[in-house]
Amino acid sequence: MSEPRVRRAEIAVEQAHVDRVYTRLAELRTQAEAMRAKGYELGQGAQREAIFEQASMLFERDMMVYHANQTLQTLDAEYEGLVFGRLDHLDREHIYVGRLGIRDTEFDNLVTDWRAPAAAAFYQATAEEPMDVVRRRVIRCSGQTVLDVDDDVLIADAVPEDMQIVGEGALMAALGRSRGEKMRDIVATIQKEQDEVIRAPWRGVTEITGGPGTGKTAVALHRAAYLLYRHRRQLGGAGVLVIGPSGVFTTYISRVLPSMGETNVELRALGEVLDGLEATRQDTAALAAIKGSLRMRKVLLRALRETPPEAPAELKIVYRGEVLKLTARELDKVRRKAHTQGAPPNRSRVRVAELLLAALADKAEEYAKADGKEIDRAELINDLGERIDFHRFLVVWWPVLYPAQVLKWLGAEKRMAAAAKGILNRNEISLLSADFADRSRGWSVADVALLDELRVLVGPEPKRRRRQTVVEVAPERGSSGGAPHRPEHYDEYSHVVVDESQDLSPMQWRMIGRRGKYASWTVVGDPVQSSWPDPGEAAQARDQAFGVKTTRRRFTLRTNYRNSAEIFDLAAKVVAGHAKADELPKAVRTTGIEPEVRPVDQAALATATQSAAKELLGAVEGTVGVITAMDRVEEAEGWLAGQADERLKVVGSLDSKGLEYDAVVLVEPMDLVTESSTGRRVLYVALTRATQQLIVLASNPDWLPDS
Repeated sequence: MSEPRVRRAEIAVEQAHVDRVYTRLAELRTQAEAMRAKGYELGQGAQREAIFEQASMLFERDMMVYHANQTLQTLDAEYEGLVFGRLDHLDREHIYVGRLGIRDTEFDNLVTDWRAPAAAAFYQATAEEPMDVVRRRVIRCSGQTVLDVDDDVLIADAVPEDMQIVGEGALMAALGRSRGEKMRDIVATIQKEQDEVIRAPWRGVTEITGGPGTGKTAVALHRAAYLLYRHRRQLGGAGVLVIGPSGVFTTYISRVLPSMGETNVELRALGEVLDGLEATRQDTAALAAIKGSLRMRKVLLRALRETPPEAPAELKIVYRGEVLKLTARELDKVRRKAHTQGAPPNRSRVRVAELLLAALADKAEEYAKADGKEIDRAELINDLGERIDFHRFLVVWWPVLYPAQVLKWLGAEKRMAAAAKGILNRNEISLLSADFADRSRGWSVADVALLDELRVLVGPEPKRRRRQTVVEVAPERGSSGGAPHRPEHYDEYSHVVVDESQDLSPMQWRMIGRRGKYASWTVVGDPVQSSWPDPGEAAQARDQAFGVKTTRRRFTLRTNYRNSAEIFDLAAKVVAGHAKADELPKAVRTTGIEPEVRPVDQAALATATQSAAKELLGAVEGTVGVITAMDRVEEAEGWLAGQADERLKVVGSLDSKGLEYDAVVLVEPMDLVTESSTGRRVLYVALTRATQQLIVLASNPDWLPDS
């Protein structure tokens, strides 16, 4: 038969099996719904039973309803593209691989869960080590419909005469397909080097490095799903935290884990790690570098120890006709003594009251001695300690501190200078105070780590006032779709995944480390893409965040599956002076389409961007990204407001990390170079977002190295 006829025949074979799977899926769903209904019936019956039987019946009801709901949730999550692979072994046995393990009524396997040991060969088998697999088939579906199949032959001389082989190989076929707005899970095209990372032991720290397009993010997410599947008892209850660089990125990857049935996973951007706050604004590179440095912890510690701006400068109180007075200097001495005892300010009020009363008693004894009298010290302290005027002074002079409030105080340059003396230089002090003084734009992503640091330094507010969060807004928690509600500032995650880790500041590592103090870690990054100017300081903070771990393993992914070789060659030229040759991945796919660099005048930039975007929307089936410097995103969105195509996205350079588009329009590359302290690295990231076509619009040619 001709190749098209063979392909159609093989699609029909697989469609028959997929139909059987979905029929069984419907049966399982009906059974789960019946179980849930029976559970509710038990609950109604329990109301009519004797009290001693009621508790047992209600427990049985709760368990039935819980398991039924869990089953229904899993079946619904796995519905799309449930079956994606098939393995044909030397013994002529075959297994189907999919998102979920399903058995028929005779308990024979219809689908094997991709995380099960029996499915490992789907990812690990190669022609050199075939693991008894003759043919590996990838089945591409849309809903319940089989669209295509692609085969790899691993033992050529063992192919039976009646076995049909279709396609050019699963991976290369997958690479040419268009991208959607959400990251597609790659369970059907995971390669051996990636699979080794996914199935690595869960304890300790697993680091994944590799250049653009090597699948680091997808591998990390699949690793989280695999670990929850294999080690659910150890990891499932406490949950998994996944941290990405931006809200754009977390939205992009949001469907991956739920699509594999994993909902006990919390997904947060760096600007959302602190409960009650969602920051999206990015600081300038210079400002972010100051805020992210470990020096800021010393500044914050000094700032909260300063006298609050509204605090009274003296304490006057009448005791038995005598005016007892503590001057500003005496009050400062009490404040210093309170802070040197180490407890957070919000937990120190009782101790502060004792110190103030002791100081007042000292003053009273001093007055009495001068008059040749004596006082009962204990009686004085007891009497003054119950006075309403004393407590009114105390709550103003030693108020409950909120992190946001402390940062706002630093908007006064004089106050900032006092807190940062000997730590920051004059220019840094001016930059910070001006930024904290202007709250009209809200908090920045870099501010979140400072607020979290202050949250710990000031301590929890008194219980009777816990209605507010540390940033004085209502707390909201984000998740991948079904994670249970957790306490505020939850820090007991069993596993933490950090993506784009090369960009984290030392203060951000401290923030994340608090959430992972009991966790194992998966850390994803690429030093070549780093936008943080002091990697040594960041590495120190990262190691402290990991804590004492028994095991630390590192994997390097070296194959770029995303970019065409033509596109990646241009990106490699741009970053060549900032990376060693062995730090760059190898692009394995060629398209024959060279990236296009278009010189353009500044005045014509809007028109050129519109034209390039329209051209690429017509050239590719998938998404088109327009990437600009961070401060130009709104302007570019205005240029393209008339092009109402949901496939078109405008994104800033820093927010583009981790994303991919079928085609990209890169606007003014020199803007990307100059906006960051690691400029060419940021440009390198932007140039590697496109899978098929790239157009660069540039009024300044200096970004492009000489050939």
